[in-house]
Amino acid sequence: MKNRSAYQQRVIKDYYQNRPAIALQRLGELVTELYLAEGKRRDKVWERIAAALENLGLKQERIEHLRRQDKPEVLARVVEECMARQEQDPGKK
Repeated sequence: MKNRSAYQQRVIKDYYQNRPAIALQRLGELVTELYLAEGKRRDKVWERIAAALENLGLKQERIEHLRRQDKPEVLARVVEECMARQEQDPGKK
């Protein structure tokens, strides 16, 4: 492995510390895409949303329930809930 400068090490460290926040931001963007998507595109967006929710630590049953409902407004509330949980305890997912 190559030696990294102090700056590079700090950038990498900051990235990994902010990963949950980055994932939540991306999930919020996916909610917007879901509002606009139709047909096969909507299925693809749901696949990406399911993967993002899984990475955030949501249970598979809840993810499947959200997908069956197929309501972006419900998903948006879940994202808000995750953001609130992260603000309360930023060290955890």
